[in-house]
Amino acid sequence: MPDTRQAFTGLRIIDFTQVLAGPFATQQLAQLGADVIKIEQPEAGDITRGLMSSGSDGMAPSFLTCNLGKRAITLDLKHPKAKEIVHRLVASADAVVENFKPGTIDKLGFGYEALKAIKPDLVYASISGYGQSGPKSELPAFDGAIQASSGMMSISGHPESGPTRTGYFSVDMSTALNAAFAISAALFRRHLTGEGQRIDVSMLDTAVVMQAAQMSNYLVTNTLPELMGNRSPTKSPTANVFASADGFVQIVALREAHVKALFTLLGVADMYDTYPEPAIRIAHTDEINAVIKPALAAQSSAHWISELGKLGIPCAPIQTLDEVAAEPQFDHRLIFTEIPNPQTPDASVKVVSAGHVSEPAPPKVQRPSPSLGQDNDNVLGELGYSEHDIAELRAQRVI
Repeated sequence: MPDTRQAFTGLRIIDFTQVLAGPFATQQLAQLGADVIKIEQPEAGDITRGLMSSGSDGMAPSFLTCNLGKRAITLDLKHPKAKEIVHRLVASADAVVENFKPGTIDKLGFGYEALKAIKPDLVYASISGYGQSGPKSELPAFDGAIQASSGMMSISGHPESGPTRTGYFSVDMSTALNAAFAISAALFRRHLTGEGQRIDVSMLDTAVVMQAAQMSNYLVTNTLPELMGNRSPTKSPTANVFASADGFVQIVALREAHVKALFTLLGVADMYDTYPEPAIRIAHTDEINAVIKPALAAQSSAHWISELGKLGIPCAPIQTLDEVAAEPQFDHRLIFTEIPNPQTPDASVKVVSAGHVSEPAPPKVQRPSPSLGQDNDNVLGELGYSEHDIAELRAQRVI
């Protein structure tokens, strides 16, 4: 029988993070078996509990998906009695993750050096906008600001409308995956060496790495990319979003065989002889578009998806999120999971969970996202606090 233990079974992670990047990073680890204990400010909690949703009663959809599988306690980190609780938690932990503004957690007394003294082999990850060092390290940062400062917006958008940010939190979510990878690597290194590690994950660094192809092209050629709308960064006129008779379809014909097959399908096979090389086609983009765009607009998206698919040309319809959620492909994946509806316990809601499949021991949601302070008694009890102690901590507004 295969061993069904997950990668992080038996490991404990103390999660001081809020909003998106930090919580989604630790959520990934929770789905791989880690006991993630989320620490939140009493009464207020993670601001994502109310983000993008009114009347959510502290359990907004974005919070639900970013905090799957965790336990949660409340703790006023500025209270003198918080230090002992944090120290007991860290003594029992394998990793700590925080995303305060650089320097803040050190002032609270819970920086890397302070906690390393308690747990010498601790893996300690800090997630911030610009990193823990450098002239911008103390600047506040959210996703949109990093999209702007990283150059991401300068290469996104149409020439007519100017720089454009993505329609989702691209930097937050990619930073989360970057952080989860770094923490996983540090935990594996600890398994090999017995040593902990200090990890510094920057949203800005992540955003630049996400643009590695474009940035490297600039560094080597000293050529800045242009705003190209939905065109491929390759500038190929046969890789773009095209209007169909009933919507839009993304076509990516980059290989020479695909370009030739596309022209043939559209009834303009001789166009390949006229423009036989990528550089020539790029130079004559307007002439090519003047022919292929009307041809593509004459048939439905479904028609082109079918015909292009037969030729092996990568293509896809532009789907809305409701269409994506109903996509039969996901019946065979693990990307969505159902959890109890916080507002209606007898019902369930579907949220996004893992982005990969593995066998044996696939990613698994161990428990639904926690309500504020849901696990105060259980976690503190595990740390050796009596019911009387916990009642006093509650009365003193420590938790």
